[in-house]
Amino acid sequence: MSEFFLELFSEEIPSSLQQNLRIDLLDKFNILMREKFISFKKSSSYSTPNRAIIVIEGLQKKVFLKSEEIKGPNINAPEIAIEGFMRKNNISKKNLFKKNTDKGEFYFYRTKSKKLNTHDLLEEFVPSILQKIQWKKSMKWGEFDLNWGRPLKSILSVFNKKKLIFDFHHIASSNSTFIDKEFEEKKKIFNNYRSYENFFQKKGIIVNQNKRKKLIEKEFDKILNKKNLKIKDNFKLIEEVVDLIDKPHILECSFDKKFLSIPEEILVLTMQSHQKYFPLFSQKDEITNEFLVVANNKDKQGLIKIGNERVVEARLSDAEFFWNKDKSQNLVKKIYELKSMNFFRGLGTYFDKIQRMRKLGALISDELLISKEKVELSASICKTDLLSESVGEFPELQGIMGGHLCQAQGFDKEIADAIKEQYLPIGLDSTLPKKPFNITLSITDKIDTLVGFFGVNEKPSSSKDPYALRRIALGIIRIIIENKKDLKIKDLISYSLNIYLDQGNHFSNDTLQKDILNFLKDRFKYYLKEKKIRHDIIDAASNVFNLNKISTVFEKAKSLNKVINKPIGENIISSYKRAYNILNSEIKNIDNDLTNSTDPGIFKNDFEKNLYKKINELNKHFAGISKTQNFDETIILLSTAKKEVFAFFDNVQVNDDSEVVKKNRLELIYFFCKTYENFIDFQSIEGINE
Repeated sequence: MSEFFLELFSEEIPSSLQQNLRIDLLDKFNILMREKFISFKKSSSYSTPNRAIIVIEGLQKKVFLKSEEIKGPNINAPEIAIEGFMRKNNISKKNLFKKNTDKGEFYFYRTKSKKLNTHDLLEEFVPSILQKIQWKKSMKWGEFDLNWGRPLKSILSVFNKKKLIFDFHHIASSNSTFIDKEFEEKKKIFNNYRSYENFFQKKGIIVNQNKRKKLIEKEFDKILNKKNLKIKDNFKLIEEVVDLIDKPHILECSFDKKFLSIPEEILVLTMQSHQKYFPLFSQKDEITNEFLVVANNKDKQGLIKIGNERVVEARLSDAEFFWNKDKSQNLVKKIYELKSMNFFRGLGTYFDKIQRMRKLGALISDELLISKEKVELSASICKTDLLSESVGEFPELQGIMGGHLCQAQGFDKEIADAIKEQYLPIGLDSTLPKKPFNITLSITDKIDTLVGFFGVNEKPSSSKDPYALRRIALGIIRIIIENKKDLKIKDLISYSLNIYLDQGNHFSNDTLQKDILNFLKDRFKYYLKEKKIRHDIIDAASNVFNLNKISTVFEKAKSLNKVINKPIGENIISSYKRAYNILNSEIKNIDNDLTNSTDPGIFKNDFEKNLYKKINELNKHFAGISKTQNFDETIILLSTAKKEVFAFFDNVQVNDDSEVVKKNRLELIYFFCKTYENFIDFQSIEGINE
């Protein structure tokens, strides 16, 4: 068994491109091994900023290709198609034979069994694999035609301790690579991956990103245990830092405690996003003035630590200046400055937006029974932080800085919290507003944006959503469902449209309200799918989708999904299925439409009476449903109807000789189906039409 070892040495490749490159390279080589029937034991991909590595262990030296039949064109195909097939396979017509298949008679060609050297196959196909690598961003350099993430300098390629010889654009492969990435002067020959890894490890370079990550996390744990501090989980930052360095060394740094007066979000953003540092927190989740840096060299003289601390202090000094300046400027007086800041073409300024939000928020406040004055005030000042120096320097903190400025200027905490969370949620799993004022401002902002953008026909396409309207719509869905608060969204959309028109906006989209309904419905279906609701239950819920009952419809779908494959679920579906199928087959044989007008006086037996009694019991339950209904209880109640339903169909002939009795029994079945459909559209559940 042999080893294939490939190293691609280039200028430093960004972290995000490295991760994709490792996956892409490994996938393409695994596919090659399968297609060429080359068995192997293990395949791995590694990278450093300068090096991308593939290692495939336990490879066969020779590959035995069995004879196989290759299907060609139909025997009635044009001659040019047959010639093309022969040319592609380098054969003549005498090599073809005819064979019948399910789709007709075709030409076939039988290949000869043969043995191939793995060495030769790799030399042939490695360049084509490298050519197929997909980059999110790539570059060309010099006079070369090669597109690569960063300029590619050399290719080391070895199989069974022997170098593979091939050309990839202007680069010839070899069994050597640069060992000094800074100067690219010294090269060394390697015949296998183990000697390669060991050599660089002695130089302090860890080429395996998984080992780098373990080392970093181990060193972190030592320091954190010693200091009794912690790092908040940040998987993405760890992954990014691992790919930024190849000789990890952890430095313990700090900044002046005076900067702890700045809002925590600024401190975290400065260190994590801008500098790739790891801020440290107390066990009570309070940020400290200490942070960890993953350096790419040993800091023997402490100069790297000093340099990093100076960088942070410089940025925090600027942030402190902006923060103190912003605190001194009255937010209410800043409202009129929003007249000079455009919201979007055709939708007025941010001043116009907050006037719309004031009115829309007031309507929601009536529904949630909260202070209209607080809602209107929070809407009035919620966008003033866009004018602040802090948001100018840290645009990611829109809304958050507004909340901090409100607190600093003595506004009510409920108003400050609402402004801080106005843009939440920002994804499927992110934090979302929970308190009534926070919910109100967030929903108000999102509906105003949706109505406006749909009004000027800036709707998302199948592939593009430049204004994140899908995220906004999903935010509305999540806030309503996860807070279990149904709001009159349909009325809010209609009112929002009227406010826009009152401001003198002219919309070109005549189907705006219908478009938004369908858009929110689509996001609702997406949400259900992400919550692992069964696809037919998603269809059933979507068919009864109601903008004003989004939470209710979801809770019903969730309750049904929990039992759909259990006896309770089977009882519900089998009862409805049996009734619906008979009704569907008989309804076309009666002259008059069913009107849900069952007459108990015509009943001839107890089976009819018992089913009628059960249906009325179910109807009474649905009529008495409150906003806090337990849908799990409703599911159980629906399942208890199986006894009466099956007893009815086992003992009663629906197709009675009397047309009056027959129609009355069909009316009873129709009454049952309609009662069940008060819960969800059971017609969409799999199995009912069998």
